[in-house]
Amino acid sequence: MEEHEPEFLSGPGLAREAYEFAREAHEGQERKGDGSPYINHPTELARLLHAAGHDDEELLAATFLHDVVEDTDTTLDEIEEAFGSGVRDLVEAMTEDKDIEPYETRKEHHRDQVEASGKRAVLIYAADKVANLRDLRALYANVGEGAASRFKAPLDVRVRLWQGDADMIERVHPGHELLDRLRTELAAFEADRASTA
Repeated sequence: MEEHEPEFLSGPGLAREAYEFAREAHEGQERKGDGSPYINHPTELARLLHAAGHDDEELLAATFLHDVVEDTDTTLDEIEEAFGSGVRDLVEAMTEDKDIEPYETRKEHHRDQVEASGKRAVLIYAADKVANLRDLRALYANVGEGAASRFKAPLDVRVRLWQGDADMIERVHPGHELLDRLRTELAAFEADRASTA
């Protein structure tokens, strides 16, 4: 699969710089589900946010960078130096503590961390959950329950976590279109699983 540059980045600016930085940082990395260039994932999140009317440069910059610290050698200090403290704070909110085990506890801790970080962090988180669930549904359509083997947790755990994510997003952004999308994708995924059981 090829890389899909975001069409809404029409000129220079913080978001464009963050996209270029993330593209370079994630160079050679692929998504677990479909093997596409990793940069397509943060780009999809930025598209979701932009389509929902969120065109704040700092928010979009942090969206492109949301996995850079977690999945590359880039540090939060480097993010702050290049993009400022606002972007750093959002990226930090989106960075999981990989030392927390087991998986479900780590994800619940991360959810709490994001919620405590405020509304903008929750927007990135919501877009991330929608994109991840959409990707998992596409993978599930091809390999069924075997999709679980590509991830660190059973599908039932992932569904339970997404339900908790939706509840948190609803507390922070009640009625937001990304919440509606997440709930729709989750219901469709549960229906997909029920139809193959």
